[in-house]
Amino acid sequence: MMAKKVKVKDIAAKVGLSSTLVSLVLNNKADQHGIKRETQERVMMIAHKMGFFQQKTPETREKESEESPGLVGMIVPSLTDPFVVDLIPYVHKALASIGIGFSVMTKDPFDRRFSRFVTGFRKLFSGMILVSEAADEATVRTLRAGDYPFIIMETELHNMRLNTVKSDMESGMRMMAEHIAGLGYTRISIIGREQPVESVRENIRLIREQLDALIPDVSIFDATVARIPGVNIIDTARLSEFMRPPYSTQLFVISEASLVYTVVDYFNRKGVRVPHDIAIVSLEDGAGFDLFSTSVTRIRKQVPELASKASRMIWTEIKNSGKGKFKRAVSIQPELIIGKSCGTHRQRV
Repeated sequence: MMAKKVKVKDIAAKVGLSSTLVSLVLNNKADQHGIKRETQERVMMIAHKMGFFQQKTPETREKESEESPGLVGMIVPSLTDPFVVDLIPYVHKALASIGIGFSVMTKDPFDRRFSRFVTGFRKLFSGMILVSEAADEATVRTLRAGDYPFIIMETELHNMRLNTVKSDMESGMRMMAEHIAGLGYTRISIIGREQPVESVRENIRLIREQLDALIPDVSIFDATVARIPGVNIIDTARLSEFMRPPYSTQLFVISEASLVYTVVDYFNRKGVRVPHDIAIVSLEDGAGFDLFSTSVTRIRKQVPELASKASRMIWTEIKNSGKGKFKRAVSIQPELIIGKSCGTHRQRV
């Protein structure tokens, strides 16, 4: 006996909501209409339990031999990136709640063989999430040419209309700059690596712009740190140079979470007190920042919300077989976490 097809009105009756509201949730339009996240999650859970997402049309049955439905891949630039480490379990949980499998792979930007794998994604995955630097123009153009369901996260390609989920880092940098300006710092050095990745380079550009706009007499210095040849650590010797004239840095803005650990360790070994001798802030969040003897002020991305939005967006793309006419760009404001590492105005005086 053929199982009864689950309809939107059946789900609506089960959760006690209108069919219109349920339809908006299932079609990834809930946020546009202000539907609460708790309601969205309840609808998706009930729909999954009732088998709504497992229903197959004749067309999908014909494609089963060519595709592997129910598995989403996520390509990331690195598995050691703190943001990626945070993101993976949330995406996995969000996709699992609607019955979709999940797999992660890394992309080496210098591996030319990767381009040959792109065309084979359809045989392995129903859709793909490309994160930050993994969403390079060549990969995106290849996926678009084949109407392959995909979205990009934490980056944007300005010459293409794509489904995008990203943090509003301009807003985040404005919050950080306003906090720094309120503390009265005017001599600021930005610590960054040589040849940073594009997302870090963009954050540095944004914080410089905001500091210049908010602090009339600000002096900003580039405290670039080099990697010591042959070892996987950075050379911190120049940091003490920026604490002396002519720089006389009052505050270090650290561009990457991974650099914070090295800088804090260097200050501890040199007996430099944070924030009494030098203040620090980070443009990225990192594990254990609240556990330091002096908690770190930083920008924290809203990872659970990013993962939830991305999961619903890629599911919509899969249902539309990558041919959806409308492209969405979702931007989520990050959070400013204020620790003790940048001190207070009273401490500066």
